Parts: sequence; structure tokens; C-alpha cells
Amino acid sequence: MTESATPDERAERPLVAVLDYGSGNVHSAVKALIAAGADARLTADRGLIDDAAGLVVPGVGAFRAVMEALRARRGDEIIDRRLAGGRPVLGICVGMQVLFEHGVERGVDTEGLGEWPGAVTELDAPVLPHMGWNTVEASEGSRLFRGIESERFYFVHSFAAQHWTLEVQRPFPAPALTWCTYGRPFLAAVENGPLSATQFHPEKSGDAGIRLLANWIDGLGGATL
Repeated sequence: MTESATPDERAERPLVAVLDYGSGNVHSAVKALIAAGADARLTADRGLIDDAAGLVVPGVGAFRAVMEALRARRGDEIIDRRLAGGRPVLGICVGMQVLFEHGVERGVDTEGLGEWPGAVTELDAPVLPHMGWNTVEASEGSRLFRGIESERFYFVHSFAAQHWTLEVQRPFPAPALTWCTYGRPFLAAVENGPLSATQFHPEKSGDAGIRLLANWIDGLGGATL
């Protein structure tokens, strides 16, 4: 099904807002979400985002540039408001990186959204960027990777979160951490309550990426328009 779906077909799908804050070409993410079963819309409309069952935060380019663009569109407030209400958010690539406290690129330290502690730093690998297909070590019980634990996903990046320091106390469940290795291990995905993120691009990862997005969509529940 495509973006030309009828109103009745769209009404049966959970509404997913893809945050439009000027970050590169994100139309492929919208198309992938539609293929995965969502009524996906690229938008900066606060009302539409508030009504959406899920919010996707894409990100292409440098950490600092993405943070500046997010703040210019009040994207930081939008994300924080949704999470404060326990409403699902999915970050992709640099959209995952900015969820951490700060990013260090070429000696420049930039404050992130601070949803998770820790820093995003340059990968320790002989060749950068890490570009192409790679396998991951999915966390046991991961919802995102259900049925695709052994698949390969498409990465394009030189920086990543390489440590996880958040301590979650009971009764809250421990986050599901998925790792990948390129030079050394780094976080390929995190599932932490309503907040999930992937360092790779699901929209560029073929059938496995569509399945991962479908797994995320399946957990959204209602909220359709």
C-alpha cells in the first residue's frame, strides 16, 4: 500500500508522525513506515503530533546541526512532552544519538536531549564511516527485533554511543540493549519504555527494516485519525 491509500484504509492504520525539522531527505522513512502498516505523515504540526500514536525522529548529518535544527523547531520540547506522557517515540540514526546527554565530534562537545546519560563519540575503527550491512546482537526479549534477530541492517555513521550507564531500578523493566561491532562494540538499538531508537536505518534495511518498523507499530495501540 502506498501514500495514495484511501481514507478508509488510512483510518485503519495507527497514525505515526515523522518529525519535520529540516533533517535531510526523510521521505524514504515515511514510505517505509507506510509499507510497515502505519498512516505516516511528515509534519511539524503540534496538534497532529499530539494526536499521533507514535513519533519518529529521523536524523542525518552532524550531531550539532541536528540539535540546532531540532531546537529551532522546538523539537526538543515536542519529544520531551510525548515522553513525559509515556507516548512512543522512535529515533533513527542521529535521531538516536541526540537522545544522549552530549555528542563529541571533531573536538566539539554539543549538548544533546539528555533522555539517556552518556556521550556519542567517534567509532574506534580503521575505516570510517561505518557504511553498509552488519549483523546485530539483539537483546533477549527485544520487541523491535522479534523474528529478525539474525538479520542484517544498514548503517551509515562514524559516531555512536559506545557505553550504557543508565541504571533502572525496580519495578521498572531494564532497557533492551542491542549491540553491533565495528572496530569495537556500540549500541545499535535501545528500547527503554516508550523511547526506542536505532543507530542503523530501518528504511534502508530492506525487508528486515520494514519488519522492525512493523514490530514497533504493533506496539503503538490506537490513536488513529
